[in-house]
Amino acid sequence: MPRLQKNDNFIDKTFTVLADIVLKILPTSKEEKEAFCYYRDGMSAQSEGEYAEALENYYEALTLEEDPYDRSYILYNIGLIYASNGEHIKALEYYHQALELNTRMPQALNNIAVIYHYQGLKAADKKKFETSKSMFDKAAIYWQQAIYLAPNNYIEAQNWLKTTGKLNNYNLQ
Repeated sequence: MPRLQKNDNFIDKTFTVLADIVLKILPTSKEEKEAFCYYRDGMSAQSEGEYAEALENYYEALTLEEDPYDRSYILYNIGLIYASNGEHIKALEYYHQALELNTRMPQALNNIAVIYHYQGLKAADKKKFETSKSMFDKAAIYWQQAIYLAPNNYIEAQNWLKTTGKLNNYNLQ
């Protein structure tokens, strides 16, 4: 099961050693430990651009992991892979599933907003202005929620909300 790291560097090696130590001393079930190993291997594969391998590991981790908080991060990472591959609808599905389990995940909210903003730009290019406005409105809602949770992040989104006049909720001004 453990993944052989192709790009071993000091930080990766240190993380792996520390994670293995923590896994041995924590009072967790065998399934939880296995789930973490698959999750760690998925992150390693994902960081190397091995998306198919990462997805296999994440899906296996999902079958073993029971903790909703931990599952939310697995789902979020699956969403990242689909977004990277341009499969935005699938990415949105996984980001929403992650948010159902963990409502305090500003990075998922931001990524949803980025996808809606991108879809708004594409619609505007095709002169579908109603669709474009709808997508931009959705992006604004998700960016406002992300900024509410992480006020010092997403500065570009904050600027976009201000310049478009969409900064109206959560007293973000």
